[in-house]
Amino acid sequence: MCYKAQIMAREKLQVIKDDLYWMDKALAQAARAGERREVPIGAVLVKDGAVIARGFNQREAKNDPCAHAELLAIRQAARKLKSWRLTGTTLYVTLEPCPMCMGAILLARIERLVFGCFDPKAGAAGSLYDLTNDRRFNHTVTVTPRVREEECSGILSSFFKELRQQKKAEREAAN
Repeated sequence: MCYKAQIMAREKLQVIKDDLYWMDKALAQAARAGERREVPIGAVLVKDGAVIARGFNQREAKNDPCAHAELLAIRQAARKLKSWRLTGTTLYVTLEPCPMCMGAILLARIERLVFGCFDPKAGAAGSLYDLTNDRRFNHTVTVTPRVREEECSGILSSFFKELRQQKKAEREAAN
């Protein structure tokens, strides 16, 4: 392997290690959501090797349909950086963003999106829709899917399984 190829391979390996590390931080945010009986989705926004914002779903607590992990992290980052343009950032999120969140990602000029598992019912980064590379928008985002996919999918599956069991127990108790 030539020297340039070796350097590129090392850089790619570092990106993979970084993605695993930062997705772990997003999973921690998802766990916070789950502890609060929210759908366990978490996000962290990274710039220059540091977390600049984080978020987890809070739709139930805030009674806000827009209180998605991604939007909360994007808003926090914009306040911190005092700019709506979040260029040079990477968003790590445990679930593929919905159309609303993908719109915010594009509008905020986020450079890269890394997500854990696809969302076949509402995903807008490749499964149901793919807004990430639509050249009609004035910005595109580089996407890396399936980072820690099993863990991201598992936390959601466990949450919904428990929720179904709880609702079944409540129905049986009412009868």
